[in-house]
Amino acid sequence: MLKYILRRLASILLTLFVIVTITFFLMRIAPGNPFTSEKRLPPEIEANLNAHYGLDQPWYKQYAQYLVKVATWDFGPSFKYKGQTVNDLIADGFPVSLYLGLEALFIAVFFGILLGVFAAVRQNSWVDYSSMSLAVIGISVPSFIMAAVLQYIFAIKLEWFPIATWASFKHTILPSVALAMMPLAYIARLTRSTMLEVLNNDYIKTAKSKGFSERVIVYRHALRNSLLPVISYLGPLTANIITGSFVIEKIFGIPGLGAHFVQSITNRDYTVIMGVTTFYSIILLLAVLLVDIVYGLIDPRIKVSAKEGV
Repeated sequence: MLKYILRRLASILLTLFVIVTITFFLMRIAPGNPFTSEKRLPPEIEANLNAHYGLDQPWYKQYAQYLVKVATWDFGPSFKYKGQTVNDLIADGFPVSLYLGLEALFIAVFFGILLGVFAAVRQNSWVDYSSMSLAVIGISVPSFIMAAVLQYIFAIKLEWFPIATWASFKHTILPSVALAMMPLAYIARLTRSTMLEVLNNDYIKTAKSKGFSERVIVYRHALRNSLLPVISYLGPLTANIITGSFVIEKIFGIPGLGAHFVQSITNRDYTVIMGVTTFYSIILLLAVLLVDIVYGLIDPRIKVSAKEGV
C-alpha cells in the first residue's frame, strides 16, 4: 500500500506540473493583459505596471519564476485586488467554499443513499417510481436553474429562507441544496442499482432463509457492498462540490473562493486564475487518492491488488 501511495503522489506531482504549465501558457496567449480595460491607461503607466509585475520579461523567465513560486506555495500578487496576494484570497474565500461544499456533500450522500435504498427495497412500487422520477429531475436540471427555482419558491414566495448573502446557517441551506441536487440524484440511482444486484446474491438469499429480518439483511449485509461504487464516486464528487460552486456562490452572493475566481476571469487577473486553478487541482487529485485508499481498505480485493502492484 505504501508503494502504491508513493507512486500516486509522484503521479500527482507530474499532473500538477502539466496543469501549471498549461494554465500558464493559456494565460499568456490570451488576448489583452490584466491592465487592459475600456478606459485605456497611458502607455507609460501600463509599461510601469508591466515592469513592476515582471510581465515585460521573456516568457521563459516568467515561466521559470512562476514554477519556483508555486513550488514554494507562493501564487504571487493579485493584479486587481490591491495589496492582496493570491494566497490571501484563497485563505479568505476557501473556508466559505469548503463549508458550503461539505454541507452540500452531506446532503447529497445521506439523502442520496437513503433514497436509493428505499427505492431498491420497494422495487416497482410508488416509492421506487417517485424516487427515480425525482432523481431524473435532479440530474437533468442544471444547478443554476435549481438555485433560481429554490430562491423563487422558498425565499420569495414562502419567505422561509433569505434569498442571498452569507451571514448565518439559515443562509447556507438553499445554496447547499441547489449544489447537492445533481450528485444526490446520481447517488440515489447508483445506490438503487447496486443494491438490487446485491439483494439477488446467494448470501442474501441464505440470510433470508435463516429468518433474518429485512432491516438486518438490508442494513447489515447488503448496504456495505452496495456502497462500494458510491465510495469510488466520492473522490471526484467531493472535489467537484467543493470546487464547483462558482455559479452558486455568484447567484447567492456568497463570498467564497468561487466568486473570486469568476471575478478574476472578468478582470483578467491572471495570477488569481492560475493560483486558484492549481489549488483546486491539488484538492481534486488528493481527494481521489484518499478515496482510493479508503476503497482499498474496505474492499480486500483492491488492497491485495495494490500491494502486488497490479
